[in-house]
Amino acid sequence: MLTQLDGPRLMPRTGRADALVVLVHGYGANGEDLIALGEAWRRLLPTAAFVAPNAPESLPFEAVGGFQWFDLTFRDPDELWQGCQRAGPILDRFIDAELARLGLDATRLALVGFSQGTMMALHVGLRRAATPLAILGYSGIIAGPEHLKNDREARAGGDQPPVLLIHGEDDAVIPAEALGFTTNALAEAGIASTWHLSPGLGHGIDEEGLKMGGHFLARTLNGG
Repeated sequence: MLTQLDGPRLMPRTGRADALVVLVHGYGANGEDLIALGEAWRRLLPTAAFVAPNAPESLPFEAVGGFQWFDLTFRDPDELWQGCQRAGPILDRFIDAELARLGLDATRLALVGFSQGTMMALHVGLRRAATPLAILGYSGIIAGPEHLKNDREARAGGDQPPVLLIHGEDDAVIPAEALGFTTNALAEAGIASTWHLSPGLGHGIDEEGLKMGGHFLARTLNGG
């Protein structure tokens, strides 16, 4: 497992970066796969920097160029939590280094995840010492929901990021029921979230979800 991450970056369209958007890819993908979201959102977020790190583990040889944040066997009901526990500190350190490189305060952060990347974005974002400006998750699920309330018990009630979760109604990889499971788990930990179910969509991001996510980030990063 790599302990230092890297991946494609996009600098702001104009001026100096005033926020960092970290794009966390899914199982078997890579940073190049998700940096396209940054390309789509640059007009809405002209002063944001984007980075899409490759996950720390390469997949087996049959998936050349693909990475995973942690192995998925589906034999251990606790493996999502254990995997996020292992990979979370690596992503957390990468975020700190990117913020420092850009000269940004730790709060000037948004996390965007897809699938396994959503698990990571929720796990890391909800536990960072400085609360992110936003967490946006596509086609994912929360890992270890039973741990969240305890992990956040020292925080003030209002110390939480805006969270938007978007899921495909016909997702065959992570079924749409994961959306309700995740929003309910967040609510039980005192975290408000909004959500959208995309009709007819499988495991992916459609144009509506892309636009919705971009406008969500623009509102939260610009204080709207």
